[in-house]
Amino acid sequence: MARLDDFKGSDKYIVDEDLAKAFLIARILGKPLLLEGEPGTGKTKLAQEYARHAGLQIFEFPVTSESKVSHLVSSFDDVLRLMDSQAIIANAQMERAGLKTRLDLKGRHIDNLHNYVRLGPLAQAYKAPNSVLLIDEIDKAPREFPNNLLYVINDRKVVIPETGEVIETTLATMPTIVITSNHEQDLPAPFIRRCVYHYIEFPNQKRMREIVRLHHPDANDTLVESAITIFYQLRDLGLQRKPSTSEIIDWLTYLKRDGDISAEKLGHLEGYQTLVKHKDDLPVLEAIKKNGMDYVRAPRSVKSPYLNR
Repeated sequence: MARLDDFKGSDKYIVDEDLAKAFLIARILGKPLLLEGEPGTGKTKLAQEYARHAGLQIFEFPVTSESKVSHLVSSFDDVLRLMDSQAIIANAQMERAGLKTRLDLKGRHIDNLHNYVRLGPLAQAYKAPNSVLLIDEIDKAPREFPNNLLYVINDRKVVIPETGEVIETTLATMPTIVITSNHEQDLPAPFIRRCVYHYIEFPNQKRMREIVRLHHPDANDTLVESAITIFYQLRDLGLQRKPSTSEIIDWLTYLKRDGDISAEKLGHLEGYQTLVKHKDDLPVLEAIKKNGMDYVRAPRSVKSPYLNR
């Protein structure tokens, strides 16, 4: 089965107890871990950081509205095979003309279809014992995608259509599979039943402080506290698109460049381009830029040391 080490996080990723337990249960049972939560809660990072921390190969499949399970398995390079066919004809013509020039097929033969098969992330993960497979944002896929994925994962076996090659794994060697969803649409019940499930809540201010410190250990304490306070005030304003964890990290990266950033600049959302990213939120942004966060913010019990100097 997948590695059963108890992953408690890394130098760039914090794992709480419930998430760590869900991740371990999924690997013990040999089932995918389905992670839901709003964007920016670290769903994708779990697989990436676990692979990095454990030194494992990771294979990633970002899902789109055009995705099919066959894309996870393999594709066939028809264009390359056609070009090789044309190269063979051209080489024969040059030989008849007495020319020494030849087009290099790099050892490929058009009758050997294995030369033109490109394995997808799932097939590659099945061939790499105890690797990590990330299927990212499955909720973007067509309705049949998760249902078809069930059979491939349950069988632990795929067949390459063009060659008939069977690629399979076992409970002892299967990859750790993490599937993420932003819940843009409901997933089929049969699919969810065959997964281990965990919902990642958006971090509270205490946890966000820990996350920020992982990425910005040298940042000024007052700046960090003020940025976090303003960040949550901004999320409380009912924006169409609330800023996420990665965006406060980006914001602080920008703010740190100015060691003496003023209270006025911070209160008027200096560097707003890293935080506000929806056209319907521009009226709120303009009010903040003109009047400051105190003018538009929802009341909070904890105030920013920058805003209240």
